[in-house]
Amino acid sequence: MSTAERTSCVAIVVAAGRGTRAGGVLPKQYQPIGGEPVLRRTLRLFASHPDVTAVLAVIHSDDSGLFADTTRDLPKILAPAFGGATRQASVRAGLEALAALPGGAPDIVLIHDAARPYASPALLTRAAAAARVAAAAIPVLPVTDTVKTVDGAGRVTGTLDRALLRTVQTPQAFRFDALRAAHAATAAAGVETLTDDAAVMEWAGHHVTTFEGETTNVKLTTPEDMTRAAGPALADLPDLRTGTGFDVHAFGPGDHVMLGGVAVPHGFGLVGHSDADVGLHALTDAVLGALCDGDIGSHFPPSDPQWKGATSDRFLVHAVEKVRARGGRIAHLDLTLICEAPKVGPHREAIRAEIARITGVPASRISVKATTTEKLGFTGRREGVAALASATIRLPFEEEA
Repeated sequence: MSTAERTSCVAIVVAAGRGTRAGGVLPKQYQPIGGEPVLRRTLRLFASHPDVTAVLAVIHSDDSGLFADTTRDLPKILAPAFGGATRQASVRAGLEALAALPGGAPDIVLIHDAARPYASPALLTRAAAAARVAAAAIPVLPVTDTVKTVDGAGRVTGTLDRALLRTVQTPQAFRFDALRAAHAATAAAGVETLTDDAAVMEWAGHHVTTFEGETTNVKLTTPEDMTRAAGPALADLPDLRTGTGFDVHAFGPGDHVMLGGVAVPHGFGLVGHSDADVGLHALTDAVLGALCDGDIGSHFPPSDPQWKGATSDRFLVHAVEKVRARGGRIAHLDLTLICEAPKVGPHREAIRAEIARITGVPASRISVKATTTEKLGFTGRREGVAALASATIRLPFEEEA
C-alpha cells in the first residue's frame, strides 16, 4: 500500500469572495471560461486527482443555488461550508467542517483559491507529497524582475535581492491538525489580516517549506484576466454573429436621464414603461438580435405591469445570460447615443464601466460614442434621445435544424 493510499488528503477550495474586481453580474468564480464556470473547472481538477479523497468548497451563504448548479455530477464534492468576513475566517470554517466529518478529519489538507483554475495535476501531486514530510509547504516561483522599495512619495528607497524572493501560489499543503490549531490561535488573538495560510502557520511559530510552482497557475482577478483566460476557448466558438439594436425615448418631466445605466443630470427625464434607458434597451436588442431570439418587447412586454419602472440593467442581464446559456461569449459591444443634450462626453467612461459591470464584458471591448443630428429631426429639436447599438457574439457551431 502506497503512502498516498494510507494518508487521507482533502482539498479546501476557498470560493466565498465576491470577486468585484473581475466585473460581471456574477462573482468571478461562477463566471464561465471556455463554457465552464471557473469554480467547476477548479473543483474538477481536485476531484479527479488520485491523491485527493474529498473536496470541500467554502462558499458565500448567498451562493448555494449557484454552487449546486456548478457542481452537479462532480465526484468527491462534500456539502459546502459557508465563509466568513475574511479569508482566514473562511478557511477556518472549512477546517472546522472537516473536523466534524463522521469519518474524522483528514491527515493532510490542501488550501486552494477558486480563482486559480489552471493548476496542473502534477502540482497537486507535489503539494500532497510535500505535506507528508512537512507541517507546511507552499508552491513558489522565483522573482525574475528587479524589485525595489519605495516611500510614500514614490521615491525608491532600496533594491531587494531577488535571489531571496519568491512569489507564492496555491494549493498550499499542511498537516491538518497543525493548520487547524494555528488558525484557532490567530482567531483567539484577534489576528485576521494574514493573507495566506502559510502566514498563519508562520505566526503560530511553524517552519514553512517550499516546492516548485507553475507559471501557468495564474489567479484570475480583473476583467482582463477573465478575457485572457477565456481566450484559448475562442477557437471552440466558431459561429460569429452580429446583431443591431435601436431605441428612442421622448423627454418628459424629471431631473435626469438614464443612459447606459448611468443617471445623467438633465432638465428633463425620459418617458417609458421602464426607466427608459435607451442605451441599455438598444444593447439588449443587439444581443438578442445576434442570438436570433426576438427583441426586448417580446421578452419584457410593456403591457406587463411588473416591468413598470424597472431598471434596464435587468433586461441586458437577461440577454447576456441567454448568450451564456448557449455556451457563447460576447466579444464586443458598440453603443452610439444620439441627442443634442445632455452632453454624453463627460459621462462616457462611467457608462462604459457600468456596461462592463452589467455584462461581464471588459471595458476594453465596449465602445460608447455620441453624436447629434445637426439639429435635424426630433433629436435635433431636443424632443428626446435615440440610441443605436451593435453586439458581436461567438457561439459554438450548431447544425442547421
